Amino acid sequence: MNGSQGKLSGKNVIIRLEMNVERMTFGEVATAISAAGGDIVAIDIIGTTTETTVRDLTVNVSDGGDVSHITEALGRLSDVKVMHVSDRTFLLHLGGKIAIVPKTPIQNRDDLSRVYTPDVARVCMAIHEDPGKAFTLTIKRNTVAVISDGSAVLGLGNIGPRAAMPVMEGKAMLFKQFAEVDAFPICLETQDTEEIIKVVKEIATAFGGINLEDISSPRCFEIEQRLRQELDIPVFHDDQHGTAVVLYAGLINALKLTGKSIRDIKAVVCGIGAAGVACGKILLSGGIGELVGVDKEGILNADESYENPMKNWFAENTNPRRLKGNLSDALTGADVFIGVSSGGILKREDVLRMAPDPIVFAMANPTPEIPPEEIEDIVAVVATGRSDYPNQINNVLCFPGMFRGALDCRASDINEEMKLAAAEAIASSIGERELNKQYIVPSVFNQNVVPAVRERVIQAAIATKVARRIPRDFR
Repeated sequence: MNGSQGKLSGKNVIIRLEMNVERMTFGEVATAISAAGGDIVAIDIIGTTTETTVRDLTVNVSDGGDVSHITEALGRLSDVKVMHVSDRTFLLHLGGKIAIVPKTPIQNRDDLSRVYTPDVARVCMAIHEDPGKAFTLTIKRNTVAVISDGSAVLGLGNIGPRAAMPVMEGKAMLFKQFAEVDAFPICLETQDTEEIIKVVKEIATAFGGINLEDISSPRCFEIEQRLRQELDIPVFHDDQHGTAVVLYAGLINALKLTGKSIRDIKAVVCGIGAAGVACGKILLSGGIGELVGVDKEGILNADESYENPMKNWFAENTNPRRLKGNLSDALTGADVFIGVSSGGILKREDVLRMAPDPIVFAMANPTPEIPPEEIEDIVAVVATGRSDYPNQINNVLCFPGMFRGALDCRASDINEEMKLAAAEAIASSIGERELNKQYIVPSVFNQNVVPAVRERVIQAAIATKVARRIPRDFR
């Protein structure tokens, strides 16, 4: 980050500057910062010579202030050089956000011989003779690879693997914080489908699960499908299924509030990409009465043919009445709108065409399909993907507990039954007396969610025979 960045109102920023101490007093620097709307709250000396000093100034930028005004004011001082500007977010990312630490310290030669040579050879041979022991004698039992090619980073698009790393590191932090799952970010310098499949298969030995992240559609479908077929560990594309699971959890509770049954409702999914297809699949698995998909081509219809094979699949498995037209046409008489498309495409007039007590999930990020405040008076429930509105559809409610359960029962797959079970667990985390139109999904910090999801996921894995181990608390 540099001084040309935009507004950072109400935040602390760190300004590193070099000043000539022979020709400039610090008082002049402080006066310039104050006049530009900044307040110095801390000073750290980084280095000095007889002529210059390098200092880090922690500056509070007042509400309505602009850090660029401060750096411009400093730039007008001939004997001051602004070296760079950072805020707390950038400082948090210095050196990355995660680290690997040993579970047992090596304090003497005996420790060294047991964790490494020569005693480690006995453990290696035990795994050689019984490969299944890798789940108990290595990190495989509790480690997930977070795989991305950086081709579809939320809100940023195709920014590539290096720029995607901070997102994947953050994902690894969430795995650890919420479910004690060790996760490691792996961003691949390729966007070739076959290469990605090949690389993931070759590194899978070290991991108990694969979390695919921010891979563009339609490539993500084939990558996940092939890896699920060719690996014996669970593969989960969170952009698809995490969104779908939390959406379905929210819908379960929204339907309770409106007194409707999923078997009697009509839902419209807008945006038939990775998340839209997954949302459609989980709704079909849940027994929805009528489902219609809308994309840039309009209402998807089995009478038409589409370039994207997943759109053809969606069209063939939905829209039983062969409706045609646009989003407004699709929404006529609909009970539920599910948006995973783009901001601003849904209008108040469209919502007024829906059935009584409509439910709107406007999940496009960062801008919802419609601002909730525009329709609060005419809907039964509205949810978004944003944290500054009630009812955030956040994948963090799903993937930590999902993988915790899958790892604990050593599942070979994450199937549709496990996803439905996870959604039901998330929904049940809100008691009937708590449930209201502003609270249909629990907070991401609700400590009951991960244990509930884990339990229901393990039960579903055992019932569908993909569990290869029965945890002690289930025996």
